[in-house]
Amino acid sequence: MNAITSRDNKWLKLFRAALRGSGPKANEPIGVEGPKLIEDALRSGLEAEALLVSESTERQAESILRAAGETESGISRSHILRTTDKLFESVAGTEAPQGVAALFRQRIWNLEDVLRGPGGVRESSPLAIVLAEIQDPGNVGTILRSAEAFGATGVVSTRGTADPWSPKALRASAGAALRLPVLRGMAIPVLLAQLRIAGVRIYATSAASTDAPANFDLSAEADLREPAAIFIGNEGSGLSAEVKRAADAMIAIPIHSRVESLNAAVAASIVLYEVAKQRHSEARVSA
Repeated sequence: MNAITSRDNKWLKLFRAALRGSGPKANEPIGVEGPKLIEDALRSGLEAEALLVSESTERQAESILRAAGETESGISRSHILRTTDKLFESVAGTEAPQGVAALFRQRIWNLEDVLRGPGGVRESSPLAIVLAEIQDPGNVGTILRSAEAFGATGVVSTRGTADPWSPKALRASAGAALRLPVLRGMAIPVLLAQLRIAGVRIYATSAASTDAPANFDLSAEADLREPAAIFIGNEGSGLSAEVKRAADAMIAIPIHSRVESLNAAVAASIVLYEVAKQRHSEARVSA
């Protein structure tokens, strides 16, 4: 491994920016910390630009290098780097660093990828989760984790949403943000128009008690088996009037009147579970 001993080394500056920033800009690398997330990224097909290992955790790099060896691009030998524990802590984005981090080249996704799903082969009806100005990266990551668990084909984050590839969102997603097609920074008017052209039904969600009528039954009111884009709104203000006007239907989750609203990630997970339930039920009937 190439040894780094200076805090001002160019690679350490790149790692520091990636692991402590709010997400990569265009052409900037994605920073991933921890052996499991790095191996997930490699197995998902992301191309590694560099690997950084602290001196006390070199053995942890062995499984990562094996995983890299199974990919087409691998990791260039000149970009496998070692540094002191102290210098690694100076670039890490966590309070208890695991001693291994990597930089990955961004994958470029489009809406067709999001509707087709991971692997580029459409195995089910399109299900896109749209994050509309969700500001907490922890919520963003949790929604992506639920999206993958319940069979979403991809995720769109609109302008004003915390970056799904930011370090905190990546950790909260448990690697889902590296495996699912993720389209970042879309303008809502453009996205709405593209969804219409693609023949995708638009659903606006609400987790506010005032939006749920008495005796409302989510499973009875919404047919979520068809191609769908489900919009999840901002933690405080919810979805914009523009999205609500454009939506084909509103999904309101019934909650107790004493509770003002649900957390955005909780609401998204409830709706995703309902989608999965409906689609699995249809698959059983078809079989």
